[in-house]
Amino acid sequence: MKQKTLAMAADQNAGFERYRKPTRRDEFLATMNAIVPWSALCDVIQPHYPKGVGGRPPIGLERMLRIHFIQHWFNLADEACEEALYDSASLRRFVGIDLGCEPVPDATTMLKFRRLLNEHKLGEQLFSKVGEVLQQSGFKLKTGTIVDATIIGAPSSTKNADNARDPEMHQTRKGQQWYFGMKLHIGVDSQSGLAHSAVVTPANVHDKHPLPDLLHGNEQRVYGDSAYASQKELIASKSPRAKDFTNERVRNWQGQVDEAARTKNRNKSRIRARVEHVFCVVKRLWGFSKVRYRGLAKNATRAFTALALANIFLGRGTLLAQVRP
Repeated sequence: MKQKTLAMAADQNAGFERYRKPTRRDEFLATMNAIVPWSALCDVIQPHYPKGVGGRPPIGLERMLRIHFIQHWFNLADEACEEALYDSASLRRFVGIDLGCEPVPDATTMLKFRRLLNEHKLGEQLFSKVGEVLQQSGFKLKTGTIVDATIIGAPSSTKNADNARDPEMHQTRKGQQWYFGMKLHIGVDSQSGLAHSAVVTPANVHDKHPLPDLLHGNEQRVYGDSAYASQKELIASKSPRAKDFTNERVRNWQGQVDEAARTKNRNKSRIRARVEHVFCVVKRLWGFSKVRYRGLAKNATRAFTALALANIFLGRGTLLAQVRP
């Protein structure tokens, strides 16, 4: 076993802090350390990771993956993450860094790791691998899918080097408000509440267009808000046996309300609301309410990784029960 330095002993509270109380961050990191399938996710990245032949050996893959996940969980940019690791003993314990022996990987190293994920579209593969692991753990795709989309904002200012907005982002109107950015479309299992599919588009793409890509094909029911109303042909193109349980429009052209349709919508919305749990984790807990990078590809990698982590977080109760002795 590697001998502990004084810095590592202090980080692990070896008698130096008698009255220290575990924080919610400590508990969260301990949970994620126990339930994230580290080896399976590292196997996805390993074929593309530098081998270090003929030069300085690269930092361990699992360590870089842990740092990358910390950036997602706490919404940290590269430099902010580097500073947070120097500042927080709990983050260093999670990553496995002993300041008595080694420094924290710098922001440039984190940038290169993220570029590696973008170049090989490994965000999608991580999302798929997490889905496989969850299915092996007992989470099965049932017969219902909930579809929905959310807007991820982007800077609308043109005060930059190009004097222009991001050309891959677009604007759209929701209600009486205009938004600029991209859309994250997801398909969620109606029973487990876990996302099984996702598509990233500019914000001006209507919710209905990615609908077939959000279905796995074995559905018997498809739930969605009124933006997906009257899309039976699109649903049947991917899932022929599925029935349309999307919300109906309750007002006619004269403004009269169909109370029977409203009651049906309320009953459907009790199930459809589960899709909002995923968006709550990704946008509120993980902080992905605004894009951080230019272009759809980089933000898509972040979105798929965030969804993978959200699925693990939402299924933490069952996963923890399986790893406990």
